[in-house]
Amino acid sequence: MIELKRLTPEAVPAALERARRYRLLNEPGEAESICHDVLAVEPGHREALVTLLLALSDQLARRPGAAFREAQQVLSRLTGEYDRAYYGGILLERRAKAVLARGGPAAPHNAYRGLRDAMEQFERAIELREPGNDEAVLRWNACARLLNGNPHLRPEPAPQAVELLE
Repeated sequence: MIELKRLTPEAVPAALERARRYRLLNEPGEAESICHDVLAVEPGHREALVTLLLALSDQLARRPGAAFREAQQVLSRLTGEYDRAYYGGILLERRAKAVLARGGPAAPHNAYRGLRDAMEQFERAIELREPGNDEAVLRWNACARLLNGNPHLRPEPAPQAVELLE
């Protein structure tokens, strides 16, 4: 196995800026790699953890299961309750949109459930937010608009009880 080279602590800010740029260029794998390099130097670096989680969520359409599991692990490393609620909501929202984009017979129901779960996380973040921070409100509203504008996104119908004759 090839041994990785280690970043110097002084290089962390520039590396994180580069990771953000790679995300904007739709190259989340590159951003992910950079975040791993930063976290090797500073394991609890909040910005690196958030950027890594977002880079993984950018990959949900391409590798849904693995990216989601990895992002959940990163989410558990965030220390603040607000961060866990807000970024947990982001992760659930993006997974729901990836499910919808993939399609399939259960996609509308699964996307609906995912968006509602995301909205619950955003509601928790709203309770925990600092004054003037309405990020979670904006995300909650975006989910609500998506659901309101797509009536085919709805909960799975409850199974009908069948009366058995003896």
